Amino acid sequence: MADSAPLTGEALALDLVNTRPVGAHGRVDLLATPRQLSDWLTLEEDRLHGEARGTAPTRADLAPLHAVRAHTEAAVRALLNGTQPPGTALRGLTEAQRSAPPVRELGWDGTAVTAVPRRTGPLGTRLAALLAEDAAELLSAPTISRLKECEADDCVLVFLPSHPRRRWCSPTRCGNRTRVARYYRRHGPPDASRV
Repeated sequence: MADSAPLTGEALALDLVNTRPVGAHGRVDLLATPRQLSDWLTLEEDRLHGEARGTAPTRADLAPLHAVRAHTEAAVRALLNGTQPPGTALRGLTEAQRSAPPVRELGWDGTAVTAVPRRTGPLGTRLAALLAEDAAELLSAPTISRLKECEADDCVLVFLPSHPRRRWCSPTRCGNRTRVARYYRRHGPPDASRV
């Protein structure tokens, strides 16, 4: 079941994929509006290398991010199923990276030369390139073999467990809900007459 706040803390590319949880009526897009994108960028600010700083997202910024999310999810789902990721997904992620490659902008800080990676172009294109780059790192890393989907019945979120026994996307979301449901299956609902 979808929570109103996106799950964060996984690899940036997985956090992006996890912005489409399951809600009461199917998949929910937590990045459907510029405001939602702005809120997500605030949550992820420390990992975005300043790409979103000072620029408010527009509706036009959503399409490149949605495309990178779809390509990343297609590759991730294929790997979860033990199959080859679709070529269109891999090509799409490669093209997104090409659309705004980082350039090391040289400067002087008063004592030394600095080299800060910067991208040019619209916000959505810059973010899509950064997220596609993160997806490329994730998909090609040896740790991708540990990728899991949450074991809760109504959850589609994915994660890389730091502990091999991790079963849920979040112990406080799906973990608690699953344990409570299991308890009620065994013991029944609480008796309202005793409340």
